[in-house]
Amino acid sequence: MQQKIIPILSKPALEPNYPHPATGKMPSAVADRLARPLRDLRISVTDRCNLRCVYCMPKQVFGRDFRFIPHSEMLSFEEISRLATLFVRMGVEKIRLTGGEPLMRRHVERLIEQLAKLKTPDGRNIDLTLTTNGSLLAKKARTLYDAGLKRITVSLDALDDRIFRRMNDVDFPVAQVLDGIEAAAHAGFFPVKINMVVKKGVNEQEILPIARHFRNTGMIPRFIEYMDVGSSNSWVRDEIIPSADLVSLIHAEMPLDSLEPNYQGETASRWGYRDGGGEIGVIASVTQAFCGDCTRIRMSTTGRLYTCLFATQGFDLKPLVRDNWSDDRIAQTLAHHWQNRDDRYSELRGANTIMPANRVEMFYIGG
Repeated sequence: MQQKIIPILSKPALEPNYPHPATGKMPSAVADRLARPLRDLRISVTDRCNLRCVYCMPKQVFGRDFRFIPHSEMLSFEEISRLATLFVRMGVEKIRLTGGEPLMRRHVERLIEQLAKLKTPDGRNIDLTLTTNGSLLAKKARTLYDAGLKRITVSLDALDDRIFRRMNDVDFPVAQVLDGIEAAAHAGFFPVKINMVVKKGVNEQEILPIARHFRNTGMIPRFIEYMDVGSSNSWVRDEIIPSADLVSLIHAEMPLDSLEPNYQGETASRWGYRDGGGEIGVIASVTQAFCGDCTRIRMSTTGRLYTCLFATQGFDLKPLVRDNWSDDRIAQTLAHHWQNRDDRYSELRGANTIMPANRVEMFYIGG
């Protein structure tokens, strides 16, 4: 049987040094080639992380000798804020700060203060959120909230300390992450979302303990299928726990009912406890692809733009910002890039597919 090859960004919209001829007013709402609007911007503020989770930054690849991005090559907070402002004018309503571990970026609260002031063209506040591994959250939860962050997602792959330490591979205790989650709730974050990446043979026995632990707390655990993001985690399809099996497992002990999505393009399918004890989410990027509703664009720490989590190439925005391009000219370039987007990797993924090599790593553009 003939194998398929999935091209990801095989035709870059523009090279950074291309003298874009666009003139006129700044573009407003834009849609890609599959009529998907631009609604979500994910910004990686650092490539550094203090954990070495096996599915993201395995220690054998990202060891002591790994060269991370020098500070001079990172976008400054002012540069990030400027680009985010242009994206908001073009339809972005939600901004998520990621990494690496975003709380390792010094003074990240200053960036949050800038982004929290952004409003949509019709005057609504931007939905500003952040994903963290929780290791530094107990110390920073209050300052993050006071800076203007109102929602937060914490990665937690196990409650069992032995399993958790094995998965983060730096012997970090789960108790400190749980302390961070409690600190976030006390600071005013609601609801706190808890992300668990489920890897068969590693931590599937933690599904029910996490569901039980956060039931009736107002927090929302979300179970994520182990994905083939990047090229360093040695992903194989047999290590996936399909979301349907996961829901059935929880439903057998704690009956669930399907809930409507909060908005179009929501990544997680929502399930509510029948007794009113809260809800869970499942993110099934592999077995139930949701490319058709994907409204997300990602910007790396260095300012490279990616229109798919599974991309192999990005578009460099940094020269546009540092060569003093006007806002209108940059916005026209951003619009052109989105309008040429036709990515749907997860929908095309299959047993007879040759996956593109050198996919961008998750730590570089966030999950």
